[in-house]
Amino acid sequence: MKSLAKSLLIGSALTVAAVTTATAQEVPQRVGYIVNYATHEWYQNVIGGMQDRADELGIELEVLDANLDIARQVSAAEDFMARGVDVMIITPVNEEGVVPILRRARANGTPVVLEGNPVVGMDTLVAICDYDTGYHAGVAAGEYVNEHLGGEARVMNVGLPLLSATVLRSQGFMDGIRTQVPDAELVHDLDGGGNPDRSLEVSMAALSADNNINVIYGINDSSAIGGLQAWRANDLPEDNLLTVGTGGEGLAFINEMQQDNSYELEAAMFPEKVGFTAMNAAVSMYNGEELPEHIVSPTTTLTTDSWQNYYDYDGSSRSINWDAVNALEPPAECMMYAADLEN
Repeated sequence: MKSLAKSLLIGSALTVAAVTTATAQEVPQRVGYIVNYATHEWYQNVIGGMQDRADELGIELEVLDANLDIARQVSAAEDFMARGVDVMIITPVNEEGVVPILRRARANGTPVVLEGNPVVGMDTLVAICDYDTGYHAGVAAGEYVNEHLGGEARVMNVGLPLLSATVLRSQGFMDGIRTQVPDAELVHDLDGGGNPDRSLEVSMAALSADNNINVIYGINDSSAIGGLQAWRANDLPEDNLLTVGTGGEGLAFINEMQQDNSYELEAAMFPEKVGFTAMNAAVSMYNGEELPEHIVSPTTTLTTDSWQNYYDYDGSSRSINWDAVNALEPPAECMMYAADLEN
């Protein structure tokens, strides 16, 4: 994957508006999306944004769930191609398993847009800049530490070392916080598996060994909340703690940020925007336009005061403020890619 990551670094990143306006173009009749895990809130909201854009453009969107099974993802792709969908969008279950799908689709003349993870042989990928997302959240965390926590940062990172994207978020966070708190210490570097149960388990063990921390960072919301639940299970006070989540995947971060507790910052990745952008890219590919390898979807760090600028919440569901999110400018290129971790 090193050469692929380097090629992403060289390739330019475009905003959605630059990718397509979809007003002077032909639109595909049918787009098929193969999601890797449809029951996760993140992907439910990706699908929601994708559907919103499809409805605007009069496109029929069909979603098939691989349910974390690469064989099922391959079968779904074969089904879509056999039924003649105009474009496929795929969130890979794993990168290697999608390579033969891309070969088959190219031979079949079916354009493919990838979401989230790069794959060798891909044409274009819609994804955030993971390092940047963690970095900017880290800067905001460092500012908070200096203002509210006495200028000392001892961090528990509830990470996911299996994936380069999540490693980049954790590294970005530590690099960012050290711009404001140069002596910030990484006390616990955990593998939370990206899910709340595992994150709770490893965080409980870490805090039993050493609970002298004052910052919890999670590579996704499940990781951050698992770490925070472990803190609460140990009956530790939150008045000298900062919790930082990543993703804005669903309702969990909103529920936390509405409370008077330590969950003060959220590195929001706007899944609805990712889906919206992927549908725009599908239209551009259908029209034979040349796209960059990486179309960057924007992120920003939300606070307890600012999250309501981007989402409305009625107590049971949320709706995105498209004007606010579409006004965010993604970076021209990412600060770091997976290949940089190896150097």
